[in-house]
This record gives sequence, structure tokens and C-alpha cells, in this order.
Amino acid sequence: MSTPKITAEDLPRLLADDIKVKVAGIDCDGILRGKVMSKEKFLGIVQKGFGFSSAVFGWDMQDVLYTTDAKIAPPESGYVDFIAVPDLNSFRRILWEDHIPFFLVRFVQNGQPVCADGRSMLQALCHKLAASNCQAMAGVELEFMNFQTPSQDGYGPTGSPTLDLAAFLESNAPGALRPITGGSFSYSATRTVPYKKYFYDIFNTCAEFNCDIEGWHTEGGPGVYEAALKVSHVSEMADKVALFKLLVKSIGTEHGITPCFMAKPMQGQPGSSGHIHISLCDLEGENLFARESDDSNAQWPDAAGLSDLGRHFLAGLLEALPDIMPLFAPTINSYKRLVENFWAPVNISWGLEDRMASIRIITPPVCKPGATRFEVRIPGADLHPHYALSVLLAAGWRGVEKKREITVPPLSALKVGDQRPTLLPNTLEDALRRFSARESLAREILDPEFVDFFTATREHELRVWREAVTDWEFKRYIETV
Repeated sequence: MSTPKITAEDLPRLLADDIKVKVAGIDCDGILRGKVMSKEKFLGIVQKGFGFSSAVFGWDMQDVLYTTDAKIAPPESGYVDFIAVPDLNSFRRILWEDHIPFFLVRFVQNGQPVCADGRSMLQALCHKLAASNCQAMAGVELEFMNFQTPSQDGYGPTGSPTLDLAAFLESNAPGALRPITGGSFSYSATRTVPYKKYFYDIFNTCAEFNCDIEGWHTEGGPGVYEAALKVSHVSEMADKVALFKLLVKSIGTEHGITPCFMAKPMQGQPGSSGHIHISLCDLEGENLFARESDDSNAQWPDAAGLSDLGRHFLAGLLEALPDIMPLFAPTINSYKRLVENFWAPVNISWGLEDRMASIRIITPPVCKPGATRFEVRIPGADLHPHYALSVLLAAGWRGVEKKREITVPPLSALKVGDQRPTLLPNTLEDALRRFSARESLAREILDPEFVDFFTATREHELRVWREAVTDWEFKRYIETV
């Protein structure tokens, strides 16, 4: 049963006992940017929207203005306002902020969606699929490391009473941080006990915040947890990923813990993934990747349970993967997770129930037909959920529209001596080169203006990184050069 839509007429009743409202949009790094306004102000702008500085798409995650030509919000524009339009059906109450009402927004300029607004991008793709009687369902699994939050002066009773990890890192190396538990023990029944209030507070609050967790456990690495968010319509899932990070960071503050969604927080440890499970259904909910019965004539047994549409979708994904990597792995740190022997995929590969492949196929008999899906294992926990889900859908749907055939054999079909699968770009620089190239599939399936914008933002990131002097460099060269 579909959830009733909220209208502007419903708001006086929903907000009857409130005096303020919180609103937020999502920038190009997947970070929530928002503010609190009076209820009267909100009710006055709820239909036409309100001004929101375009600077949120003109600077990086540390509010440093882009050093590259990110044309959506150029300096010469004076960072004019975009119009932020509240999405009423994103309504929630933030339990840990005295139940303040909360709405996500979409960004508009001159009556058109801002091309960098991931919520609008994903909405447009959903409309396109709906016109063909299709909808996408998704689930996302997020791994993240949890650190004890130090004060500015460090751990222990001599430190100042205010916990502040950012201030601590201004004068301490990242290696001085302490995970909440040491060692590595996936699916432990006991390692959550010392921090059980934090562990269960997250699970319970998610249930009340319309961000339900389906599975919740420890993962490989010191202090690492994994949350599998309950399967939802793809647009809802993207919102839930962004909101889950907000929730976890907020709950962590109350428990003296700093959760970290970097793809590779610690050298020598497994990275933190952001695996995406995706399927297509018709508008009545019937799974379109499932086949009524196994295809005994399938080229590879791994695809025997996939419908023709599912095979075309998979073919579209496999073809596009090397050209769309920056939207799965958007930071310099992302590629430090994508190395061999750490449960992270590094090549163009697929296979039935194969957790070593970039795309794991899940079909009967290992699941019921209605649960037939693909698990895209490339993204890390640092993914921008709206960008990643948008490009995944766009690439797969291109395969469906063009009836593309799978040309890459599954890993199970490879024999000793066969050519190894083609490697994916293994640095942000290489990935951007493929992404931004004139002939890139990214330009075919996404708005070229967005491709240019996102390329510019990542080139800024590369420039800042190249100019940085790291702890590794200092320790290596201070006495020898």
C-alpha cells in the first residue's frame, strides 16, 4: 500500500505544536546543508521555495571555494541564490533534536532543476522508468569505523571537558585516534556489548526516523559496524543513506563516539564499503529481473535465472563501469580501498553469488524470484547516494533500451591461463580522465553539464591533495633529504 502524499494543506495540522522547522539539501559531496527557520516563514515558502546560496555547489566539503571552473556556481555570479523547494513527502521529526520537524529540499534555478542536485537527477530517472511501467528498488549496506572522540588535548582526565575530534587532529596525527574496539571480528555476538547503548540507540532511532535497518552487526576492522538499510524505492533509499549518516553522527555525539564513513580510514585494514542492491519491478511490484524458470540455453549458468531485461541491464552496467567510476568512488581516499585482497573489487567482473566480483548476481535458487537483484560492490561508504544510484540506473537502463548483450564472462567461467578481467581505474585522476572524455558513456547517460561540473569539483580535490604535505612525506624525508 502506498503512503499517502503530504500536501501543503496538511502542514498546519502536522506542525500545529511547532514553532520552527529544519530544512536541508544535499551538496555534491553528499553532505546535508541546511538551516532552521520559523514555522511561519516555512509555511509562507513551502510551495514556491526560498533562496538558498548557490555557494553550496561552489565550494568543497571544507567550505574552500573551488579552484577550478565549476560553472554551476562561478565566482562571477556572486553566488546568487538557487531556489530550494521543500519535498513535503520527506517529512520526518528529528528525535535527537527535540522532535523538530525536518524536510529535504530540491534546488531549482530559472524554473529548472540544478543539474548538480542529486535528488532532482534521481527523480528525473524515476519518471523516465515509470513511463515504461518500471520502478527501481534498492538497498544499501554501509560499513563505518567508530572512534572514541578525544578532547582537543587528547584522551584521559587531563584533557579539556569538551570532546572535539577535529580540534584534536589539528595537533595530532590520525594514527593517534582510538577505535572503540580493537582487532577484527565480523558478526561478533559480544564485541558490541561495551558500547551496547550506542549500538542499539542507532538501531532503535533509525526505526523511528523512517530509516529502518534490516541487518546490523560488526564487520571486519577495529570498531567497524555495518548497517543494511531496508529495501525501499530507489529515491527513498538515496535519501535514507544521507539521513542515516546524519543520524549516526548525531547519536555518536551523545555517546562520545565519532563514526567515520571514509572508504579507507586505516592503512592495513579493510575499507568501508557502500554496497548497492538494485532491482527493477513493474509498477505493481513484480520483479523484472526474475525469470519464470531457468534458461537451460543460457550462455553462462550464472545468468540462467536472469530475465532478458535483467541481462540487458547487467550488460549496460558492465559496459559503463570504467567510465562512471567517480560516482561510485568520488574521493582520493576511495581508491585506497579498491585494492586486491581486501574484499574490494578492482575489475570489470560479475558472477552468481560471487563476492569477489564487482557485480554479484543474486537469483534463484539462492533467493526467491521476487528478490532477484544485483549487488554492485564497487562503492565505498563515502558514496554520494543520489549520484551513485542515478548513474547505476542510467547505465543499466541504457543497456535495456539498446538491448545490449553481456560480453564479459562471469568469474566462474575463467580458467587457468585465461586473460584476467579488465581492471577498473585505480586512482581518482585516471577515473576522471575516463569520466570526462568526449566519448565517455557518462556524457551519454548523464547531463553533460553535470559531468563537467563534477569533473571540476574532483579536479579541485586533486589539486588540494597535490599541494598537501602529508605525515608520510614528513616522516620519510625529514632526516634524509
